[in-house]
Amino acid sequence: MSAPKRFFVDTVSEEVELSGEEFRHAKNVLRLAEGSEILLLDGSGKEYPAVVARVEKSRMLVHVAGERVCDKEPLADVFLLVGALKGDKTELVVQKAVELGVKKIGVFSSRYCAAYMNENKLERLNRVSREAAKQCLRAAPPEVVYFENFGAAIASAEGYEHKLFACEFLPSGTGGIVGGGRSYALVVGSEGGFTEEEYQRARAAGFAGVSLGKRILRAETAAIALLSVVMYLAGELK
Repeated sequence: MSAPKRFFVDTVSEEVELSGEEFRHAKNVLRLAEGSEILLLDGSGKEYPAVVARVEKSRMLVHVAGERVCDKEPLADVFLLVGALKGDKTELVVQKAVELGVKKIGVFSSRYCAAYMNENKLERLNRVSREAAKQCLRAAPPEVVYFENFGAAIASAEGYEHKLFACEFLPSGTGGIVGGGRSYALVVGSEGGFTEEEYQRARAAGFAGVSLGKRILRAETAAIALLSVVMYLAGELK
């Protein structure tokens, strides 16, 4: 028997209305009917088992049957900052970052960044985050935020225990990643990489430079690789 389908709602009470995009997916794609069991998610980290009570033309009414804490949410607080990437590569990074367990994602512009961001793209990235959270059984999709400049991006990481800056021009073997930490902020650049000035600004903000080996990685590969290592050392992949 397949697991109950998952739907995000703004708030949860005894009776909840599914409408808009979530309703259309439930009715037209999944063909849910009265009596179908589903899970509601409000982004708090909790799951709410529910049953479809009535299907109408433009909405679906469901009755909430319980409440529980989702056991798939990460204990480590990991914030991924990635330079805006061309095409759909930023969406790929967001999707995989959610699956690996980040709690927040920041996309930023920097000196050599050739991609651009607008309100529609940011909304799309947050939809990708929600869909990825459903797929990997998380209950709290990470918010994707945008920083118009590099300075604002690195300033947003203030207060994190470990701050790592992946830089392609650092010698192989530079830096190290400490395991067992409870909070990490990771910075990975866009296709164009970083300038020496940006690296020095990051160091002044408390970031430690780290090499990802002797091979030059694509930006999306670098983000996923660094995040995977950090998640393993933080105990999230064990």
